[in-house]
Amino acid sequence: MTETAEARLKRLKMRSWRRGTKEMDMILGPYADAHLGGMTAVQLDLYETLLEENDQDLYPWISGQAAQPARLAPLLEEIGAFARARLRPAR
Repeated sequence: MTETAEARLKRLKMRSWRRGTKEMDMILGPYADAHLGGMTAVQLDLYETLLEENDQDLYPWISGQAAQPARLAPLLEEIGAFARARLRPAR
C-alpha cells in the first residue's frame, strides 16, 4: 500500500519534532510545520534524506560549525536561516 501525501507529511513532521536531541527538535520541528506543506515531492524527498542524517552531524551543519554536504547545502542553509530568524530576540 502506498503512502498518501497527507500521511507522508504527518510522518515527516513527526520525525522532525522527535529527533532525539532537543536542539534539533526545536530547529526542525518548527521548520517542518511552516514549510513542508508547500514543498514539492522532489523537495520532500530531499528533506527526507536530510532526516536520515544523525543529529550530531546536522546541528554543526545547520549552525555553520562544520562544512555542509553539497547535496544538502541549500536546504541546510534555508533551515538555518529560518531557525536564526525565529530565535532572534524581538526588538
